[in-house]
Amino acid sequence: MGTQRVTDDLDRLLELLPDAVQEQLREEEARQQLLEVVLDLGRLPEARYPGRALALGSTPLSREDLAAVVARIGQFGGDNRAGIERTLHRISAIRNRQGEVVGLTCRVGRAVFGTVAMVRDLLDGGQSLLLMGRPGVGKTTALREIARVLADELERRVVVIDTSNEIAGDGDIPHPAIGRARRMQVARPELQHQTMIEAVENHMPEVIVIDEIGTELEAQAARTIAERGVVLVATAHGNALANLIKNPTLSDLVGGIQAVTLGDEEARRRRSQKTVLERAADPTFPVAVEMHSRHRWAVHTDVAATVDQLLRGLQPRVQERELTAEGGVQLVDPPQSSGLLSPPSPRPAAGRPVSVPVSVPQTSAAEASPPAPPENTDVLQVLCCGITPRLVDETIRSHGWTARVVDDLSEADVVLSIRLGLSRQPSLRRQARDLGIPILVIKSDTLPQVTRAMARLLSRRASETAADAIAPDRASKDDEFAALEECRLAVEQVVMPQGRPVELLPRTERVLRMQADLVSRYQLRSDVFGQAEQSRLRVFPP
Repeated sequence: MGTQRVTDDLDRLLELLPDAVQEQLREEEARQQLLEVVLDLGRLPEARYPGRALALGSTPLSREDLAAVVARIGQFGGDNRAGIERTLHRISAIRNRQGEVVGLTCRVGRAVFGTVAMVRDLLDGGQSLLLMGRPGVGKTTALREIARVLADELERRVVVIDTSNEIAGDGDIPHPAIGRARRMQVARPELQHQTMIEAVENHMPEVIVIDEIGTELEAQAARTIAERGVVLVATAHGNALANLIKNPTLSDLVGGIQAVTLGDEEARRRRSQKTVLERAADPTFPVAVEMHSRHRWAVHTDVAATVDQLLRGLQPRVQERELTAEGGVQLVDPPQSSGLLSPPSPRPAAGRPVSVPVSVPQTSAAEASPPAPPENTDVLQVLCCGITPRLVDETIRSHGWTARVVDDLSEADVVLSIRLGLSRQPSLRRQARDLGIPILVIKSDTLPQVTRAMARLLSRRASETAADAIAPDRASKDDEFAALEECRLAVEQVVMPQGRPVELLPRTERVLRMQADLVSRYQLRSDVFGQAEQSRLRVFPP
């Protein structure tokens, strides 16, 4: 596979700029990686590059200079954008209250051939594909290349909905970068959804390519098109799939979100609240890509499963792909599991007991702030319980620590968990205790907390001191406290005021005795049901 090839018509854009700005950008070095040129009235012109900006000259832009540039550009559209015919450059205007142009953003458009290698295998599958990422990361560039490959190499009937002429360039003749794909222009941005439906009804496409789905009408049009059997390739506002789920306007693209009230038995089986969020329908886009940079993308090959896992608080499996210097694609991170073992079998129903929320104390900041770890040649193998494995991976990479995340408890040197993670996985806690694997409990699933925890683990491992803050006994005490708090809340919030029985979570024999003793102090009756790992206490009303 060859390396990326970049083509642009930069001279045609620079010809529109003031002479002083052209002179500053005459050297080839000044043109490399140029993203845009900003012209604001009364300020120095500015050239912007990835991660930096450079002032052009020492003379602020005058009103005459700005007016001359606007005259060369010609007419702006309803979205305050203009272009140069048969190029990919885009010029956007800033206006004052009187409608006069007081600023211009001249964005360089480049046709980059080779970016499609990141998702070339996904195009063969015939599924709709959604691209997400921050502005400037290359979404439109990738969209353009995907349209060309689908039309020329896969010989599909492709129609590009080009609202701002950003995909196929300005003018009536599309830019060669989209290959044989056809282009439909949009009269006004607010009419994009109508043009999408018109394309399906009038031109029999197999694939429709759309840039920037941003309104509810456009999201509805996308679902209508997908239901007619037409493949969609589109970009959407949002950096990641998790952002899209929280966006009420665009969440329908990934299936939509609805609140569902569970019955007592189902809520207890899931060990969740009675009102939960669930996916409402199949996603319009079964495959999604998060573009973290121009050379690193995260691919969700099953959006439905990803959304379901995110709504349940789990970490989905993601393929991290990276484009090499030779133009090849490599997986930089193998797919990670959520770090949780399978939950134990659901408890049998009895009576009509109800589940009760458990409040557990938080680890103090002092406990979670160990010193930076010294060098250690051994690789520390960490199993995550209720903690996002990607956070641990990110911490390890950023600090260069000798550690890695594992999926199997038998391979782990330590278990890193939040407290609720332990209470929801009693089998994991017991297995870790049986294997003599220490457990470190932290306050929350955040990057600072994970970073301090990893530093603490590595420091303890290197020094091999006896004061081990992550011993299984510590985890056991945390579990005992959580069990007693669960019992207290059940008695005070349900059993006594409502006169209803409550069945608590499965616990060890020692913890069950402690719970029964607590119940007796309220002058209530309790009994143990179930066997072995499923032994649990049921509390009865007076």
